[in-house]
Amino acid sequence: MPRKDKVLVANGQGFWGDSLLGPIRLCREGPIDYLTLDYLAEVTMSILQKQYLRDPSKGFATDFIRMVDRTAPELVKKGIKVVANAGGVNPMACKEATLGVLRKHGFKGVKVAVVEGDDIYGQLDSLLAGGETLANMDTGAPLASVRERVSSANVYLGAFPTAEALDQGAQIVITGRGTDPGLVLGPLIHEFGWKRDQFDLLAAGTIAGHIVECGAQCTGGNYVDWRSVPDMAMVGYPIIEASADGSFVVTKHAGTGGLVTPRTILHQLVYEMGDPRNYIGPDCGADFTSIRMEQVGPDRVRCTGAKGSAPTPTYKVSISYQDGWKALGQLTISGPDALAKAKLCAEIVWKRLAYDGCTFSEQEKTVEFVGANVCHAGIAVPHADEPNEVVLRIGVKGADKAKIERFGYELVPLVTSGPPGVTGFAGGRPHATEIIGFWPALMRKDKVATKVSVFES
Repeated sequence: MPRKDKVLVANGQGFWGDSLLGPIRLCREGPIDYLTLDYLAEVTMSILQKQYLRDPSKGFATDFIRMVDRTAPELVKKGIKVVANAGGVNPMACKEATLGVLRKHGFKGVKVAVVEGDDIYGQLDSLLAGGETLANMDTGAPLASVRERVSSANVYLGAFPTAEALDQGAQIVITGRGTDPGLVLGPLIHEFGWKRDQFDLLAAGTIAGHIVECGAQCTGGNYVDWRSVPDMAMVGYPIIEASADGSFVVTKHAGTGGLVTPRTILHQLVYEMGDPRNYIGPDCGADFTSIRMEQVGPDRVRCTGAKGSAPTPTYKVSISYQDGWKALGQLTISGPDALAKAKLCAEIVWKRLAYDGCTFSEQEKTVEFVGANVCHAGIAVPHADEPNEVVLRIGVKGADKAKIERFGYELVPLVTSGPPGVTGFAGGRPHATEIIGFWPALMRKDKVATKVSVFES
């Protein structure tokens, strides 16, 4: 039986770097039952893996700890449950830091759960030896071709382990890599008792989770009709008001900025979308075209009719690997004939490098003239025929780190040995940084074992 008729699940972080005010205001400015927080992206996992290899106490989203520190009194007083993928590649360390903050505030007996099993980095060799090719979904190449350069490997787990953690009484659930919609779906499975074969209900939770996974991007943020969005500075982060039958209302706290309409939701609904009729997740397939939306009040949109299907027998795996080096720098070119001077600056850089025996193919070079319609190249949008200032963004990539570093020496000299009006060099010369390649793959679900552990402050 459902624990409640309606459950309020809010999302306060759309990515690692989103405003800390999102979760703080959700806790302060109105009622919620759950606060979900999405910190992880593909490249983030690789960065966290490198941090962990350098320091075993690192490898998780430190912004989450700051969030808990700021909101702990509201979380405990109001009984708000938290689900976050802040664990990264080291959820146990994230748990320890979370418990430390709770104890600092004097809160005892708060249950913090950890979901493990997504990190398969240490199992790669045994998986490959056992017949898993982990072939690149885009190219078909076997993982063995880049195995020595792999820096992280994580499975997108489903929502049922999160529900299991909540079933065990956890108030805070910390996971590693999972699906973004699963942050919302997990609490709904727990609250409503949805089963693994109730695909329409699981699809409804998946779609609800997808709508709010990018935070304010469904409440007026990044909205094409941005002039119609009131008080964007205080935009309200989204809340799913869910019912056991799979229907839900997308809303936000009363009195907050932003806008919730079918159009703002549609802008997010098609974000990062493959086949809208078959959005593939680890718990179900979801037909995004089945949802029917109705404005039922100010900043309240009711969604019904979700249809789902059985999940695939495989998990998606997010693998990152070292894919060479890059360097990117920029200068501001001002005054009359700014664009012509910027183009000359780029030509000077390539000629001076070539003179010193350092050449790059067209595929290894990038040149952009920001301010000269570069963002909308090929699209008919109004722009100045002759801008008075242009930002020259110029860079290179390749496998030879020394060659990439050599490029960085030729940008700043343009200030005194190029055309007039060159400025904006305070950042110094660009240096070689690693390129992190993304390797999507599939693997059998029966090769992955999840584990839920619960601790108390």
